[in-house]
Amino acid sequence: MSRFSLPRGDAENWYRTTSLDDGITRIDEPAIKPFYRCNIWHVRGRERDLLVDFGLGAVPLRRQVPLLSERDLIAVASHTHFDHIGSAHEFDCCHVHAAEADILADPDNARTLADAFLDDAMFDALPPAPFEHHRYRIAPPTRIATLEDGEIIDLGDRRFEVIHTPGHSPGGIALWEAASGILISGDLIYDGPLIEDVYHSNARDYAASMRRLRELPARVVHGGHFPSFSGARLHAMIDDWLRDHAL
Repeated sequence: MSRFSLPRGDAENWYRTTSLDDGITRIDEPAIKPFYRCNIWHVRGRERDLLVDFGLGAVPLRRQVPLLSERDLIAVASHTHFDHIGSAHEFDCCHVHAAEADILADPDNARTLADAFLDDAMFDALPPAPFEHHRYRIAPPTRIATLEDGEIIDLGDRRFEVIHTPGHSPGGIALWEAASGILISGDLIYDGPLIEDVYHSNARDYAASMRRLRELPARVVHGGHFPSFSGARLHAMIDDWLRDHAL
């Protein structure tokens, strides 16, 4: 009996870039199935740019996306699950909440959830050879800078506030630009099935973080997975989540 094997993608077409409003570009990996496909967010600033998350890392990110090498850039991990930090080591310094700095410094496959989720079923086409999911390892960044709640990431003409949003993971963060109403929400909330039960998830923290984001007058939300959505949709999803969980 023959075994079906997936085709392999090519490095030059592994990443897709989509320009959105407000100087924001979504970078993603279309050969990864939507549920597992991380959104990598690039934000253009006057003096420097912002990059939030780094994808799987099976194909070099900076080499294939020239946008990421054009200007000074602040690299931020919304949290340390494998699908968000695979290419973090390609940047001079990676910022992460202090509660997950130890994971980023030693990103083993158990704590980053690669052991739990990474297999060929994630893909419509596999990354180029020599990738094999059972040999997957994440390299740590050379430098790690810790972030705390309330800290400001300043791009010159744009200011993003760090909002600590534990629940999905202990060091999860969202980034809030009050002047524009833009929320980059990480994996706490996006417009798709949420992951609330991994080894370091916490339901009460999740509810508290949801309530905190519910108070924001968000105009548009860019989540860790799936398409962006409106602030009204954010509030409705949070209300539904809180009602369903009775927390």
